Amino acid sequence: MSTVGLRAGVGGTIRAEATELHGHEVILVRSDRTTRRGALDLRSSETIAVAAGTARRLRLPLVLVLSTSGSDVHDGAAGLHGWGSAARAVADLSGVVPILIAVTGPILSGPSLILGLADVVVMTVDATAYVVGPDTVEAITGQRLTPAELGGATVHAKHTGVAAAVLPDEASALAWLGSLLDHLPVNVDALPARVMSGDPPDRPTPEAGAILPEAAAGSYDVRMIAASVVDDGYLHELWAQWAGNLVTAVARLDGHAIGIVANQPLNLAGTIDIAASQKGARFVDLCDAMNLPILTLVDTPGFFPGKTLEWRGMIRHGAQLVAAYARATVPRLCVVLRKAYGGAYIVMDSRRLGNDAAYAWPSAELAVMGAKQAVEILHRTSDEATRLAAQSEYEETLLTPWVAAERGFVDAVIDPADTRRELAGALDALTSKRELLAPRSHDTGPL
Repeated sequence: MSTVGLRAGVGGTIRAEATELHGHEVILVRSDRTTRRGALDLRSSETIAVAAGTARRLRLPLVLVLSTSGSDVHDGAAGLHGWGSAARAVADLSGVVPILIAVTGPILSGPSLILGLADVVVMTVDATAYVVGPDTVEAITGQRLTPAELGGATVHAKHTGVAAAVLPDEASALAWLGSLLDHLPVNVDALPARVMSGDPPDRPTPEAGAILPEAAAGSYDVRMIAASVVDDGYLHELWAQWAGNLVTAVARLDGHAIGIVANQPLNLAGTIDIAASQKGARFVDLCDAMNLPILTLVDTPGFFPGKTLEWRGMIRHGAQLVAAYARATVPRLCVVLRKAYGGAYIVMDSRRLGNDAAYAWPSAELAVMGAKQAVEILHRTSDEATRLAAQSEYEETLLTPWVAAERGFVDAVIDPADTRRELAGALDALTSKRELLAPRSHDTGPL
């Protein structure tokens, strides 16, 4: 594809073009931070809007490389209206084509909100982003912060979830986004390209089961299990530093691009908190919008307890993950690896939430709660011997996947060594899945 400039003679701090990025046709937008620190005047914002409109018409991904000091003060209110029109044009693209942003320097004030409109944002190590700057923060709160402390790349990777990854420089940021585009379709009307690697779909995966520790409370890295199942062991992880108790990644299975959501026992024992709910919901929505089948790997003892989380809205935010899974229409596969307790099991794409294929390993424990907790409730007045006997009986009769299989909550209990083969077969069978959606403007799910 030859490079074609958009509004090349208009001027301003924004340049836009139809070009290729790591082999993918995209609409690429760049800010020039050497001119007035990349300030967005009316012309510059209009160029972003035109680029977004062109991406919509051509059905091509929109990639923005941004560094800006905010709306240009020399333009006054016109500059504000300009970035508002740019924001609307980008919002109109949501769910139509991938919207990717690389932040390569400061992005300040109102225009920083455009990051929240993107599907995926990456930042370079020296990049910063915030709505209200350090001087104003100090004037109002008395707290003095550096730009990096207030909104540096590390802050957005670990705490806010704005940055899906932090890269050394612009070239590596664009390479990372290019690798992500390898797994995404160009637009909502296309399917991701199937790329065969030579990794046999029926390859045994005994190492997957071997990763589980013998102790029921033992921790392990769920990414190792995911890597053992997917093609060539490659995972492209998103938001790795944010909400580490949940893993989100794209990969390939028998050549098909898929999204992976997995509880991470290494962090908070794999419990689900507010950040994990938000992270999972955001990723499931992205996969559903971009036609990526979703593989969910379950090992969670429940929601993380505490007054702080409840007061911050665990109900509302936990419902985000429920809503994302419930409305997803792409093929959905679920494997229960170990613990699957209570409401946390339900929100992790359980059968009744609408998954298409549900499997469990023999080590799976599907129940309202663990044996010890159940006995403490049901036999709280019994002596120690009775409680131990009841706990043993509970583990043997209820904490097994066979009961769930008998009731149709899982389709099959599978040997871990057969996981890749079973998933590849199910995915092939589901490639023709289509759902007729009821006409409506949009749902009113929790935000």
